[in-house]
Amino acid sequence: MKTSGFIVFLSIVLLVYLFINLYIFRRAWQAFSFPAVWRFFGLALLLMLMLAYPLGRFGEQLSRNGFTNFLVTVGSFYLGLMIYAFFMVALIDLLRLGNHAIHFLPAALVQNPLKTARITALMVAGFTVIVVFVGHLNALHPRVRQLQIQIDKPAGELKELNMVVASDIHLGTIIRNSRLVKIVEMINRLHPDIVLLPGDVFDEDVAPVAEQNIAEILEKIHSRYGVYAITGNHEYYGGVQSAVSYMKQARITVLQDSAVKIADSFYLIGRNDLTARQMGLSRKPLPEILAGTDRRLPLILMDHQPFHLEVAQQNGIDLQLSGHTHHGQMFPFNLITNRVYEKSWGYLRRGKTQYYISCGVGTWGPPVRLGNRPEIVHIRLRFAETE
Repeated sequence: MKTSGFIVFLSIVLLVYLFINLYIFRRAWQAFSFPAVWRFFGLALLLMLMLAYPLGRFGEQLSRNGFTNFLVTVGSFYLGLMIYAFFMVALIDLLRLGNHAIHFLPAALVQNPLKTARITALMVAGFTVIVVFVGHLNALHPRVRQLQIQIDKPAGELKELNMVVASDIHLGTIIRNSRLVKIVEMINRLHPDIVLLPGDVFDEDVAPVAEQNIAEILEKIHSRYGVYAITGNHEYYGGVQSAVSYMKQARITVLQDSAVKIADSFYLIGRNDLTARQMGLSRKPLPEILAGTDRRLPLILMDHQPFHLEVAQQNGIDLQLSGHTHHGQMFPFNLITNRVYEKSWGYLRRGKTQYYISCGVGTWGPPVRLGNRPEIVHIRLRFAETE
């Protein structure tokens, strides 16, 4: 991404972030007539919460320590609270505006506006805390999604493949080694033949990952044919070379615009993420990656972002595995991802090409999931009989 474009994008994000916080605080200020000293403390608390995440992330670049970890953690939860508080306050304001035109609210609510505002503010606060708490519990408990997929090609002597897919783990300051231990245990209980990690293994820089010796945990993933990964957009944000090196240290094979033949039975293809092009790095066309492969064997592709799904179909891919979308992660953002992507989450078939877009096992930003469950995907892949 060009520097000027990034600065413009970051400025817009920060302005929106500031507007949302000021909007919420103004409504809270109007609802409660506390003494000036209490209002001062309220403003100070809001400023601390509002600045926690950006200051924590910035501080990590200078000196990573317990305090920056604390700021990022507190700020991440506050992001979830802020989002749902904003939605609730905006909805209430829309109801108020509608009532000015239609007068549908009960008279008791309108006759004492200050009392109504205070009760409403307390309800909004309680609702957002409960929603974020429930969403956090949901994020902590991924499910195993079972799939059976038939590929109408023979795979040598191989009749069936027990495949496990774990996308978007986002290891780092928020998702730490204790969470990864549970994910690895879930994977190993499925006795996989092969484990695939289709991008965003790391959240940002690999420094907090290395500090927690996460490679030692990743090495404990057991599978017959090994663990394979590709880069996602977050590997590029945090430094793609260090991310790839760390995955290799954990005995993970990273496919960077390359194809590998496994067990003389099928090809696994991995593409560099689309972000590579935005950063002036290479992303080979799929036909170039496939050059030299035997198209009579099954072709399984990992491509992190599920854009341009027609490319896989045009190039004879049998199964594409993607992630990235988180299926919005938090309702109602799934309504947006449903419009942005041809398939935001789940199984899709285009001609002879099949796709699975995972909503991922981790979280980005708020450690909260609402409207979907984090998942590890267990695919029983069956091949055609050898003629």
